[in-house]
Amino acid sequence: MKCKTILLALFGLLGWAAVNAQTLPRKVSNIELLNLEGKPARLPYWGEKNLMIFYVDPDRHKQNNDFTVEMEEKHLAEGENLFGFGVMNLADAPMIPNGMARSMARKRTAKNGATVLADQNRVLSESWNLGDCNNQFVLLLVNKEGELVYMHKGVLSEEDIAEFYRVLEPYK
Repeated sequence: MKCKTILLALFGLLGWAAVNAQTLPRKVSNIELLNLEGKPARLPYWGEKNLMIFYVDPDRHKQNNDFTVEMEEKHLAEGENLFGFGVMNLADAPMIPNGMARSMARKRTAKNGATVLADQNRVLSESWNLGDCNNQFVLLLVNKEGELVYMHKGVLSEEDIAEFYRVLEPYK
């Protein structure tokens, strides 16, 4: 009986933690990842600009491709108060060697001038309690105060995109 009570309490606590981890806005901290040369790098413009982060599993790099191309072509991920950049979730793409993924990203960023960082150990998802990000495109918005104010995982529907633009508007 005592064991059942302990297990029930443990499952309740885990359920609360999972729900609490998804509550927004919530404070997050600047973290250290890697740049495309494999050197330590902090998140750019932390505390200076609102950050739009594309946290992408290289196994699903084409997920939401139309959305990211639109953001790039219309320069919607940049502005006086906004800086958008990508983070490759390399830990969830074990079949793609990290060096190869960084090399491919360097070629793309040479063309479009984008900033891309590499997360080899799930530092971002674990530090910010994002939950499972495997096989998902994760769209994040962090304000200047270091609060995660928006998160969406997976395929963006037209309604999701409209909602994101609505949330984004005051942070431009």
